[in-house]
Amino acid sequence: MVFKGEVEYDEGPPDNFDPQNPYADPVAFLEYREYLVREKWIGIETAKILKEKVKWCYRKEGVNHLQKCREIVRQYLDSTRGIGWGKDARPPYAHNPLPRICLPCSES
Repeated sequence: MVFKGEVEYDEGPPDNFDPQNPYADPVAFLEYREYLVREKWIGIETAKILKEKVKWCYRKEGVNHLQKCREIVRQYLDSTRGIGWGKDARPPYAHNPLPRICLPCSES
């Protein structure tokens, strides 16, 4: 059996998906879910590639990595914001929050 055609993927979400009533069209719902999963995997793999570039830059530049690798590190940190499973409902500023330090009050 020989296939002569190529597999084509849609770049965007399905046109007939209604977010207000997602279960109205089950086919559109499944296509939208596949679209979300595909976009997540693209983001994850992009972050992995940038991580390898950061590692390579750190090894190559040695002690000067703070100046020479700054732009690659920024790209990597931007690519990891909001990436991963289960982070859809959180706003972007809450994905990697800074730890809060609680110091006791010294008003005595």
